[in-house]
Amino acid sequence: MGAAPPPGGGAGRPAAPGAAGVPAPRAPRLVRTPRAPRPPGARRATRPRPPAAPPEPSAPTGGPAELVNSVVGAASFAGALMLYAGYIYTNAYFGHFHLDTFAVGFDTFELVVRSLGLAALPALEVLVLTLLIPYLPRILTALRVPAHQVRRLREAGRAVARAHAVLIAAGAALLLLWRWIQPYAWAAPLLVAVGLLLGHTRAATTAGAAPPPPWRRTASLLAAGLFLIWVVALVAGERGRHDARHDADHLVRRVAVVVLSTDRLSFAPPGPAVEDLGRGTHYRYRYSGLRLLIERDQRYYLLPLDWQKTTDPTYVIKDDDDIRIELRPGTQPRLG
Repeated sequence: MGAAPPPGGGAGRPAAPGAAGVPAPRAPRLVRTPRAPRPPGARRATRPRPPAAPPEPSAPTGGPAELVNSVVGAASFAGALMLYAGYIYTNAYFGHFHLDTFAVGFDTFELVVRSLGLAALPALEVLVLTLLIPYLPRILTALRVPAHQVRRLREAGRAVARAHAVLIAAGAALLLLWRWIQPYAWAAPLLVAVGLLLGHTRAATTAGAAPPPPWRRTASLLAAGLFLIWVVALVAGERGRHDARHDADHLVRRVAVVVLSTDRLSFAPPGPAVEDLGRGTHYRYRYSGLRLLIERDQRYYLLPLDWQKTTDPTYVIKDDDDIRIELRPGTQPRLG
């Protein structure tokens, strides 16, 4: 009998590695290459670290004290501005009638109240629109205005902010034409103030440009505030003169005044109409044809009918034991 073939293979086929009696081949060994010695004083190379991300700006945190300080500061500035505007308005109004504000004797509260006359509807509309300008894109988006139109509006706003120097130059040019732009001279300092304020907006700054030094920013804001105060003074003065001219043209509608006196009074011409009531009357002389401008501390500032600024005086009558003042309604226009 012949010999049996080995298990798992035919005749002449090599045995599989790891089979019985056949050793398995070993994996090749990794040989480390020795590192070259570092020269003395050399530093070990390090990988460059990626730049750290800039910290996210934190939302400004303001406590109740900061809010109170802001409100008090804004209220103080508004009160001082109203007092200044009231003085300018009152001085311009009574100056038209040859009177001085300090001579008449107005107190602080009266000046502030008179400044409220400047808060007419057009002024309030302009103020509200000015405050809403930064929020105009959001308002238009909420009103479902197309996005491309809102984008155009943003670009137009940025273009105006970048052209703030043109506004300053235009205001300076109008200042040189001061005599020929009356009564709209307030437009010149207003353009300068708006240009200075727009120069501090984010849209006006060039990308990558260094911020201006703090002293320059402070000086610019201070100049803008002074120009705005000048605008308020010009508007208040022009409004006071306008109201004075209107009241002078309609004196007949003001409160009529009758002056009764025990002795004859000396009035500068043209003077009021005088009537002698006879010796048996305590207040013998009666003067009429006068209109009341204002009353302060028993002093009556009176104007004759058909009063003219360039020629006619303003009468000051003090109410005492020898004089009696009667106030009557003025002539009212017919309705219908």
